[in-house]
Amino acid sequence: MSEYFSIIIGAIFVQNFVLARFLGCCPFLGVSKKTDTALGMGMAVTFVITMASGITWLAWNLLHLLFGAEADFLQTILFILIIASLVQFVEIVLKRFLPALYESLGIYLPLITTNCAVLGAAIITAEYTDFLKAIVFGCAAGVGFTLAIVLLAGIRERLASSNIPRALQGMPITLITASLMALAFMGFGAFGA
Repeated sequence: MSEYFSIIIGAIFVQNFVLARFLGCCPFLGVSKKTDTALGMGMAVTFVITMASGITWLAWNLLHLLFGAEADFLQTILFILIIASLVQFVEIVLKRFLPALYESLGIYLPLITTNCAVLGAAIITAEYTDFLKAIVFGCAAGVGFTLAIVLLAGIRERLASSNIPRALQGMPITLITASLMALAFMGFGAFGA
């Protein structure tokens, strides 16, 4: 049980995909203007990462069972196909049941397909020897992404009504905020050392 706990804490805080590994920065910076939109994006990414982690783990282990190490060159192609299918599914569901969220996510929703955080999670989970650990890692990585994007969105909403020097308004203050968040999350890694 402690293995799963360390996987969860590690994926959310210590090795956060956005703030420690710097994966998924495009939606992190692009969709973090409002907390409700950021939460929707985080939930969509969490779903895709969790499902992709499980499906890619199964597909990768099946491929290795059938063809051995000779199939290693297919990893990226296989994972992108699986992720693209999952994103299409999420897009269809959001368009049908949550059209406002679908519209607010705009171009960033289909970009989940090429979100390096999703692909990174799939590649990392392919190395796990246990299916359940792969699923737990994927879900925790998605929760970590959601935590980071919602925190940044909350800070950006507060900054929008603050008196900020003109030269720092917009993306400069967002990048400064994101870098300070990354420094804060680095403190979680100090406890594991």
